[in-house]
Amino acid sequence: MSGNEIHIPRCMSTQHPDNATPPFFSAGDVMGGDDEVREAHYVFKTLGCDEQMWDHEGKEVDQFVVSKLFSQYGSFFKKKKLGKNVFLTLRVPNPVRERNSAKVLLEVLESIPRAFDTAKQFYGEEIAPVFEVILPMTTSAIEVSRIWHYYQGFVVAKSERLVVPGDITLKEWIGEFAPSRINVIPLIEDKPSLLSADTIVEDFVRGKGIDYQRVFLARSDPALAYGSASAVLMIKLALYKLHALEKRLGIPIYPVVGVGTAPFRGHFNPTNIKSRLAAYPSVQTFTVQSAFKFDYPEELVKNAISRIKAARRRAPIEVEDEILLRKMVEKISHTYSHQVESLAPLINEIAKYTPPRRKRKLHVGLFGYTRAVANKRLPRAIGFCAALYSIGLPPELLGLSDLKKEEIKEMLGFYPNFIEDIRDSLSYFDSDCLKIIPARVAGELYKTLRLLNVDAKPNVIHQSLSRAVRSAVEKKEEARIPDLITQAARERRFLG
Repeated sequence: MSGNEIHIPRCMSTQHPDNATPPFFSAGDVMGGDDEVREAHYVFKTLGCDEQMWDHEGKEVDQFVVSKLFSQYGSFFKKKKLGKNVFLTLRVPNPVRERNSAKVLLEVLESIPRAFDTAKQFYGEEIAPVFEVILPMTTSAIEVSRIWHYYQGFVVAKSERLVVPGDITLKEWIGEFAPSRINVIPLIEDKPSLLSADTIVEDFVRGKGIDYQRVFLARSDPALAYGSASAVLMIKLALYKLHALEKRLGIPIYPVVGVGTAPFRGHFNPTNIKSRLAAYPSVQTFTVQSAFKFDYPEELVKNAISRIKAARRRAPIEVEDEILLRKMVEKISHTYSHQVESLAPLINEIAKYTPPRRKRKLHVGLFGYTRAVANKRLPRAIGFCAALYSIGLPPELLGLSDLKKEEIKEMLGFYPNFIEDIRDSLSYFDSDCLKIIPARVAGELYKTLRLLNVDAKPNVIHQSLSRAVRSAVEKKEEARIPDLITQAARERRFLG
């Protein structure tokens, strides 16, 4: 499909379990498959999102979501056509990284023509309700190309094959397989790939006759792997280079940025839309994760989504000195790595008490397929953040202690919202938490605080809850810890 023929979404609702408060329509604290079908309708009809990610990676998922949406909410989808006005985009496992789930990819691709048949019967016309898939942990163009070619060469092309020699074709027996092609969106997460996102995209689109390309830049997992500031800098560079690529190729490129509500994971919430749009002016699609949707008043969320959809894209923030930016990324990530190595036992101990919000399978994540920090396994980004915020240690502070004052000033040229993000995160800081972490890291964090010299008003309610969490952990009062973590999360308006 052409970028001129369809609406490219601005707000992608996702199923990231970062909410402190379960939604009103959930059957319990942990959302399951039927809850997520209700969620898709809710975010389209009530909140105004124009896209819902349907995540087949690392969680149980309803593969008949299209038919359930039509059967349960038919009047809405008669007015707002799925695939034209609102969109369902499938996130699939990456077979290169997730071998145990590799064949799930094939099942998902085979489900797309089935959804097409359902929509054709529902609408009485040919509308593809699903025509895009997201490939996580993309590191090369060939990984994206395999899916693009597999769908055409195996899912669609088999329709012309004979079922029995001398008999009818599969299409004559089963019916046509449509749409004839799909779009594949690379989700780019690790440092080498983010720094070369434009090359991956250029290599993928070459020779395919693609009219437009969406590119998904992760924010959470790069922060978890390299530090929050490093993640922002890498995304700024990727956006700038993708903009240049768009001009060079002459086809539209629509970036998606995977922002969460926690400052460490993107600082994207209904109260600061103006600053986020200014921070990422060239981004077409912003992810609206669970905390954004469910931890704020509904009217505030609706207004924020309306503002995002009404805002016009502009050129990205310029990166005039790529070498300097790359040096900052390396410096921050190096410091961050050794700090997280020291903190890993404490993080893992507290993260295990983080309350679940969605039914998920074991998810390998960034650390599971490429690296751990100094061989230390860590929880996923939400659990990582929940653990550190809950003890009064905002993770945004990690990785910054070796920077100089002039480097902070230089970073503001790439990352104008840096001080704002630090100030907001420091409202959850409790200096007493430095007593329970390794002395070297504590000393570096004191140095970071002096370097930044940011005046922030502490959230005294959160501070008291952080102290209660630390006390419960020290006394091994395990039954109390999940509830205290939840109370602190509700005060922050995000779990992690």
